[in-house]
Formats: sequence, C-alpha cells, structure tokens
Amino acid sequence: MKKIINVLGISAAMLLAFTSCEDWLDMPSESKADSSTVFETVGRAEMAVMGGYSWLHTQELGYQLLMGTDEAASTESNSKYNVANYDYTNTSSMLSSTYTNMYKAIEYANVCVKNLPEMSVSDSEKKKVDALLGEALAIRAYAYWNIVRYYGDVPYTNVPTADLTTFSSSRVSRDIIYDNCIDDLQRAIELLPWKSEGMVATPERFTKNSAYGILARVALYAAGYSLRWDLNTVPYTQSSLKIAQRSDAARVKELYQIAADACEAVITKGENKLLEDYDQVFRDLGNQQYNAETMLEYGWYSTNGPDVRTGYTNGIPTSGTDNEGLGKGGSQMIAMPTFYFEFEEDDQRRDVSVCNYGLRLSTGNNAYQMNTFAGMGVGKYRINWKKVRGSSDSKRDFNWPILRYSDILLMYAEALNELNNGATSEAKKAVEDVRLRAFRNDAAKVGTIPSDYAEFRDYIIQERKLELSNEGLRKSDLARWGILVDYLTTEKEKLVQLAKREGRYADVDVYRAYKLASTPSFEDPTIALPYISMTEQDLVDMGLSENELTTMHILNSGSKGALKVNFFEADGKVYFKKEDVPADAKKVEEVEYTILNMFSINSIKQKGNLCVEEVEGISANNAWITGKTGVFYGMKKNMVEILPFNTTSIIDVNPGLAGQQHPCY
Repeated sequence: MKKIINVLGISAAMLLAFTSCEDWLDMPSESKADSSTVFETVGRAEMAVMGGYSWLHTQELGYQLLMGTDEAASTESNSKYNVANYDYTNTSSMLSSTYTNMYKAIEYANVCVKNLPEMSVSDSEKKKVDALLGEALAIRAYAYWNIVRYYGDVPYTNVPTADLTTFSSSRVSRDIIYDNCIDDLQRAIELLPWKSEGMVATPERFTKNSAYGILARVALYAAGYSLRWDLNTVPYTQSSLKIAQRSDAARVKELYQIAADACEAVITKGENKLLEDYDQVFRDLGNQQYNAETMLEYGWYSTNGPDVRTGYTNGIPTSGTDNEGLGKGGSQMIAMPTFYFEFEEDDQRRDVSVCNYGLRLSTGNNAYQMNTFAGMGVGKYRINWKKVRGSSDSKRDFNWPILRYSDILLMYAEALNELNNGATSEAKKAVEDVRLRAFRNDAAKVGTIPSDYAEFRDYIIQERKLELSNEGLRKSDLARWGILVDYLTTEKEKLVQLAKREGRYADVDVYRAYKLASTPSFEDPTIALPYISMTEQDLVDMGLSENELTTMHILNSGSKGALKVNFFEADGKVYFKKEDVPADAKKVEEVEYTILNMFSINSIKQKGNLCVEEVEGISANNAWITGKTGVFYGMKKNMVEILPFNTTSIIDVNPGLAGQQHPCY
C-alpha cells in the first residue's frame, strides 16, 4: 500500500483520487501545503471547500444515466446504448466515474468538516468559517445522495482517509447513509446564510435556501422505495430481493415531514420564484447568468474543469461545423418520441424541453432542419442559446441545474400528499403555481388538479416529467416511487401505439410543412420552428404527382419522406396553390417550404423510422422499437433499479466488498 499523505491542494489543478478500491496517491499540492497550513487562513480554507464542488457532477449523470427513461433515448450502437437500455452486464468500468468522483467530493468535505471547527479565527471571521463548514456538510450529503440513488448500499465514511485505520469497507445500509445525510443537511442549514445575506454571490455554492431543497430531496428518497436484499448473507441470494421502503413506518412519515417542512421554509422565506419564461431558465444556465429560480447550479467552465459535456452529448442535434461561430455539436440522444405528446398544446415547456429542429452547421451557411417525431432533440442545453462558443466544442461552459424552485414546489406537494393521504389545499396550490407558469398565467388552461391520494401521486409523477425533464432526476425518481420497470414497460407500449397511430395518437400530424426564414446563431431567439399541419388530402388537393405522393409515403430512406414545394403567402395567410389566393390580396409572395413526413427518417439524429409495420418499398418494422435489443431491452424487474458494482474495476480489488455483488449479476 502506498504512503498516505493528508494533503489538500489550494490550486484548482490539485486532484484527489478516492474510491473504495484505490489507495490514496502520494500527491502533494504545488505549494506543498498540507491540511495544517491550508486551514491557517480563511481564504485558503475557502479554496479547500471549493475543491469539493468540482466533483458534484459527471458526464455520466448528463449522458448515460440521463437516457433510458420516458424523456430521452440513445441514438448510439455501443456500450453507452446498452447502459441507456438497462444492459449492465458488459459495460467494463464505464459507470464508475459518478461513484469515484462523488467520493472525491466526500473526501474534500471530510477533511474540511474535521479541520474547519479547529481553526483559530477572529470573531468577525467566525460566521464565514461556520458558513464554510455548512457548505462542506452539504457537499458531503449531496455526494452521498448521488451514489446511493444509483448504487444503493455503498461504503460509508465521514472522516478523512488519513484518519482511517483500514481501507477495506463493506456495504453500509442506504437507510443509515441517508439518515446521516439528513443530519449533515440539518446541521448545514443552521450554519449557512440565506441567499439574501449576500455572503455567497453565486448559486454555484450552497446557501440555506438550497440546503433546505436538497434536504427535502434526500428525505423523499430516504422515505421512498428501492431495491433491497439481505446484507447479512454473503454471497447474497436472489430470493431476498424486493422493492420496498424502509420497514420503520414511523421514520418514513417523519422523513416526509422533514421534506415538507424544508420546502415550506423556502416558500415562506420568499427569496426564490419562478421566471415568467421557461426558456430563460436554460438560456441563463448556458451563459452563467443567475436568477431567482435556479437555486443550485453545477458551475462548469474553463478547459481545466471536469469534462461533463453539458450542451454537447445532451444538446440538440447538429451536423457539420461552423468554425467561425457555433462550432460543432455532439448530441448522442433524442427526446423519447412519445414525450412531445405528453404536453398540452399551449404548455410553454414543450418546445423548450423537446426541440423540433436541428442545426446544419457550415461556416457562413448555417441552417435549421425540422425534426421528425423520432428525431426531436433534448432542448434545454442548446449551443445556439449561448452568447459565446465556450471553452471548446465539447466543453460548452453550460451550468447544470441541480435544484430549481419549481422542484421545491413539486416536492412540497408530494410530501403533503404522503403525509395527509391526499392533496391538501397547500399541495394543490404548489402544483398550480408550476402549471400557471407553464401556461403563462392563464388559469383556464391549468386544468383540474385531483385531491385523491393515488390520483394526485400520479399527477405529481407526470408533472415532474413535464417540468424537470432531462435534469438528471427522472430515472432515480421512477425507482424511488417503486415503478421504474412497470412504468417504462408501459412507455414502450405507448411508443408502439404512436408508430401505429392508435389510441391517443390517432390524430397526430402525419405531415408538417415549414420554411427557413432565419439563420441559427448565438443568442438565437428561436425556440421552435413554426409549421403548418397537413393531411393526406391536402397533398392530393395540391396536385402532387403520383411519384411525389409515393416519395412522401416512404419512411425507410433519409432521402424520401420530404419534399420541397412553393406555397403562396398573402396577408398573413399561407395558400398551397396560387389559384387559392384571394383576388384582392394586397401582397402575394411565393415561398419555398419543406413538407416533412413526421414518421420518416429525416432528422439529423434518430434511431430509424417511427414504424412497426412492413410494407414493401415503403416502411419497415423498426427494431429499435420492437427488437430484442431495442429500447429498454435489458430491463428486468428486481434487477436494474440500481447499478451493479463492476466485478473487475471496483468490487474485486476492495476486500471489504468481496462477495457483495448484486445477486442478479
């Protein structure tokens, strides 16, 4: 075993590497400063606390683990595709970065939690040091939440590695870990300032506001369902597996009360609020502009920062490169085709969350392209909403939304429903506030919010999808509700119904026509390309030839299913034929439109056509939808609700974890 040195770097370049399976590296900082000198001044101590923040988000959380829900799907054909579809059996070590990075944050926090109270400071500095201690406690709790929600029972320590007498740790019950996280957050809340106190200038750091929010989140997870088995039997047996809440019903109720009280504290304080424009939340994240809604962000910029790739792998579809402007994109995912139809027509969240266009990039010749239903993009992290390119094409300097005020409102509503076996007036009011913003304060469009416990719970499950999509919560939310596999099985059935245009999808558009009236660039105001809905009869009435009609029907080829035509615009209206334009029209303009079959292969990124029927020369059954290795193909109940430890990269080299592999793998 290598020599252990208790070292915290005061330079951003200092990296600490800690996992359950690796020794600490003999890696002093550039200044040769150990913990005793780091904590000699408040300024240095603050830099040590800041070191923990850099590990609180990973590329996996916004990529592999973001996909595989009713929100987003992978377009790849590799191990990342396997992970997104719940095949964890042959993934090598690719799912380890979240695990290892969170432990790096925990080690920073542990060192700070130990040393900050021992600092000798003046009375005027005491409040600052207390706040730093609060931040360290909150960092530790948030990092453990990220590990436990995906891995379940994991090794746990709350002391610095240098103080440990053993480097071998077995699994610790997630209930114990969650309870410790709650204790940390409650203590942090006592120490941290409110946002309004001005001690912290950015939501990239914890305040009392955000610590309350993360406390509510952890409490809901601690009270929720998870895949459990007997930890006292090694090796484990599959017969002990079950999806369940913790057995202590009184503690479960107490946890829901903790969540409700934490959210109520934020709501009552009144320092946070919803922005009027939903898209502005994500425009601000891309440009490091802070607002009253985003309460905690993962701050990500500079070429030296961890490569989390927000706006790149999870951005909107792009092709080509604009070397003098937008650069290039790298999106490897699409919005789940059914997701678009979960929103009501006037819900402003739809066209922000699900982008109906992609970008064809070429220096001096950028252009939009409308997406088909199977090629809609993840819309929140758009490179064309930024003001500048960023550090590089893959490092776009896009902050990640860890906590938003709308989440506070939805968690509050959920907790009250659990506590009261039904929705109280306060619970319904919290959800109504979220929906009012969605419909731009048009109360008539909010709809009826149920009061019944089960109906309201389903309502919250749906509303969290619409409000918080692709913000890294959906997969583990479905798991904590105990519905992951059953819910996504139904989602796959809905995908087949959409492909067949059956049930709720019977009347969706088959054809849409759009024109290119502007060019994509930085600070792009475009949220969605406007379009005209068209029917089969419209194509016939236009006088399309038999060959043109056949072209529009073909779903199998990327060169078919689309047609350029000229329409006529007059007095704000569009006419398909010149003879349809009124004789008294003041101004008539002939404009090129593209008619798009929305079920065809005509997007920059998609996973085949949106079809499950074989028609020779026209359509083919898309194996991504129905095949043995199609969407969610690896999904098995009582197996995929948490991730397995990889048997060669993590578990086998830690003696304490020997034999503690998930029993289904």
